[in-house]
Amino acid sequence: MISKKERYKVNLVWTAGLFLFWEIVAFLLDKVAHDPMADVKLPYPHNIIISIVHNFSELISAAGLTFSRAVLGFVIGAAIGFILAIIMSLSKIAEKIALPYLIISQMIPVLGLAPIIFTLVRDMNTSRIVIAAYITFFPVSVNMLSGLNSVDSEKKELLYSYAAKKKSIYYKLMIPFSMQYLFAGLKIAAPMSITASILVDMLGSSGGIGVKLLYSLYSGIKDVFWASVVTSALMGIISYFIVILIEKICMPWKKQVSS
Repeated sequence: MISKKERYKVNLVWTAGLFLFWEIVAFLLDKVAHDPMADVKLPYPHNIIISIVHNFSELISAAGLTFSRAVLGFVIGAAIGFILAIIMSLSKIAEKIALPYLIISQMIPVLGLAPIIFTLVRDMNTSRIVIAAYITFFPVSVNMLSGLNSVDSEKKELLYSYAAKKKSIYYKLMIPFSMQYLFAGLKIAAPMSITASILVDMLGSSGGIGVKLLYSLYSGIKDVFWASVVTSALMGIISYFIVILIEKICMPWKKQVSS
């Protein structure tokens, strides 16, 4: 089994290889193919890094605004999804009634829903939070429900035989068992909530990384545009690893089992 140190080395090699491959392809477009749109199609990665350094304070400010609202919406959506999963696991009738509507709710595209939400709340920050919560609650509720329904019936019957109450069964057996399913949903939802918040920025916000993307794109500032794209991607990656960190804190037994 590969160790954590070796895994980090492999990831580092892949990252360096990707950076080198990108640099070579950008060079071929620019110097060999003489493509006049080379800077737009695929700029040199070292130029993107330089642009990030030069515009660091502006990018961090814009990213912080978007990220903070996305995190708040993510937390609210995760709580709603968790509660919905518990309710549906307690009642099969509630599951049969609610689950189809939850699925239908996800058929509404974010770009179509965001203007409606903004019209209702009349506040861009609140719109970001609501959209991030909307994106988050579905994968969390579905994955959590799957975990609750996967608990071995024999284990539940054993606790019932000791006169355990339903509250104790959920607290001591079903919820701990479902934590891995819950975090699977959270890992899916975290980057999606960031993406949703960025999309809301593009619909008329006065700040945020989405506004930075649009402004640089329409102004033809290619280096700032690509720096904003990379910053947005890093926000999604950071959100994913934050969930992984919380998972390790909340599920120390998983680390022991894997080791």
